[in-house]
Amino acid sequence: MNIRMCLKHPSACCPLCGESSETVHSQYQRHLRDFPCGGQILRIQVTVRTFFCLNSLCHRKIFAERLAPLAEPWAQMTLRLVATLQAIGLATGGRLGKRVTDRLGMETSRTTIIRRIMALPTKPVGKVTQIGIDDFSFRRGKKFGTLIIDLQTHEVLDVLPDRTAETSASWMAEHPEVEIISRDRGGDYAAAARTSAPQATQIADRFHLLKNLGTVLEGMLARHLAAHRNAQAEKYVRTPLEDASSRQPPKQDPKEAHQSQAKREERLAKYKQVVALRKLGLSQTTIANQIGISHATISRWLIDGAFPEQKPRPRKSYLDSYLPFLYERWEAGCHNITQLHQELVARGYKKSYRSVYEQLVRLLPEGRKNSLTPDPTPRRLVLPRQAVFLFLRRPTEAFSSEEQETLAHLCALHTEVKQAYELVQQFAQMLRTRTGEKLDAWLAQVKESQIRELQSFGAGIERDKAAVVAGLTLPQSNGLIEGKVNKLKLIKRMGYGRAGFALLRQRVLHAL
Repeated sequence: MNIRMCLKHPSACCPLCGESSETVHSQYQRHLRDFPCGGQILRIQVTVRTFFCLNSLCHRKIFAERLAPLAEPWAQMTLRLVATLQAIGLATGGRLGKRVTDRLGMETSRTTIIRRIMALPTKPVGKVTQIGIDDFSFRRGKKFGTLIIDLQTHEVLDVLPDRTAETSASWMAEHPEVEIISRDRGGDYAAAARTSAPQATQIADRFHLLKNLGTVLEGMLARHLAAHRNAQAEKYVRTPLEDASSRQPPKQDPKEAHQSQAKREERLAKYKQVVALRKLGLSQTTIANQIGISHATISRWLIDGAFPEQKPRPRKSYLDSYLPFLYERWEAGCHNITQLHQELVARGYKKSYRSVYEQLVRLLPEGRKNSLTPDPTPRRLVLPRQAVFLFLRRPTEAFSSEEQETLAHLCALHTEVKQAYELVQQFAQMLRTRTGEKLDAWLAQVKESQIRELQSFGAGIERDKAAVVAGLTLPQSNGLIEGKVNKLKLIKRMGYGRAGFALLRQRVLHAL
């Protein structure tokens, strides 16, 4: 779709000196692309006149009349199309933006979209009194950048190419009006603030404080849980009734035994071939491709140093879930298998009498009735990380009966665990109620507790005590900047790993 238009105003102003002129020199045609109309590509042909500049002191003798606010000088697309492409590019990126514009009927390329994004002017940072600073990763564990936001307006102030103290200090030195700096527990940002913003109050983020406490608490709980499990393993003896996995594997018929032996010989031949090729100096990847087994299997075989025999699978039975009831009835003196089968049927058992008889004869042979009393089954304890969440939760929250029992059992493991729970709850309460004035008393209790993990945590707090006290007292935190970092990660991933720092910075600073 083509549209022809021209300007009818009798005069135009010189863009250099601003003097009006009515003397026409010539005219020419400009072709502009505009936003599609009704799904059709819209092109505008504009007749543009050139005028003589009548100001003898002006360096420009001839000028063309301007099309503002329709288009910029020398532009090939209208301003509203440029704004649309910039909005699409900021929301999606170059490659995805090209797919969107194709659907909308816009003629453009991904490089044009990126060029329009890069042409956006960066708003200068004005007066800012409260900032939040945190890092993000370009490549996890390899390369990092820094994000700075205004805690009052929630705007992204700047994106820095690294997280070194020098770069952050240079940015802070340009803003001596900063009064509050919220940061994580890292030392780089703390050093930058001490160097370039000594007037500012540093705030250690409360989430990171609780996270650091959970890390040391996990180590302490892992130590006590391991000791408890080792003690239980020494005195606990499994019996056939307690653990179906301890039963003897089922007997195989001759055909199955022959097939099993053939498979074992095949695996043994492959193992010998792997060892021989490894001695010749071949890599594990080459051996895997040549023999046709996975790289992980070859690595495991070579690490073990011996042929790995396959362990027989434990025999499972439909009767397994009813074994506790059978054991109870057997110990009560009921040795009549017919009666036991009838009671099982009443409880939902659907198999035959023969299945009950064979299982009981195998598990409870005559002459072993008095030797089947098992030791108490050890309680199934949670993992250390799961236990940390129980320790950090508010005591006023609704705990399930299982969680309450687990927490009580954890505290009963050792007096050190119970003491650690009380200290953790005190710190968490201090953090939630902003009562940082109690920190000194809490640190004194930690020193007296002799819990080395908590003492290590306390030593870290002592090194950054002023910022920790501010974090436990003032309302500011890094929660806002963590959300901005999450948005930055989304923008970064939409670039498919091909966007450089300059483009990423533009998209973050102008994010919709």
